[in-house]
Amino acid sequence: MSSITLKGNVVNTIGSLPSVGSTIKDFALVDSGLNVKTLETFEGKKKVFNIFPSIDTPTCASSARKFNEEASALENTVVINVSKDLPFALGRFCAAEGLNNVETLSDFRSSFGDDYEVTITDSPMKGLLSRAVIVADENNKVVYTEQVSEIADEPDYEAALAALK
Repeated sequence: MSSITLKGNVVNTIGSLPSVGSTIKDFALVDSGLNVKTLETFEGKKKVFNIFPSIDTPTCASSARKFNEEASALENTVVINVSKDLPFALGRFCAAEGLNNVETLSDFRSSFGDDYEVTITDSPMKGLLSRAVIVADENNKVVYTEQVSEIADEPDYEAALAALK
């Protein structure tokens, strides 16, 4: 279990992020067109998983925007935003914000949060995903992780992107 905070109050997740050097697990996440995307969908690409509780919060929206900006300069890399938001809400947000350099996928009917151990187990946010970043190379080996210690804080973009080089 990882302990993080939400505005200073302790919040727990079901476990710890995958360790650097491990292989990421397969997943089945849903895009705004209700299509299922799996690890195979992104075969051969470097992957940045930007995981967050809800696109409808300022910090989550900021991280989606920032990774979208940075993604356009990355070769052979896909940024995958993941939350429990419904695919329709994620699609609406991306359309309104003009975010077209990222994949924004929903964990609303999958085990991603449990498999990647980012599901929040207590607090008013129980059942949502914690704010985390997982970076994997083109062979699906984890090269960087960050469990953001305060949910209201943004991730370390520079460190995540540097891990791709």
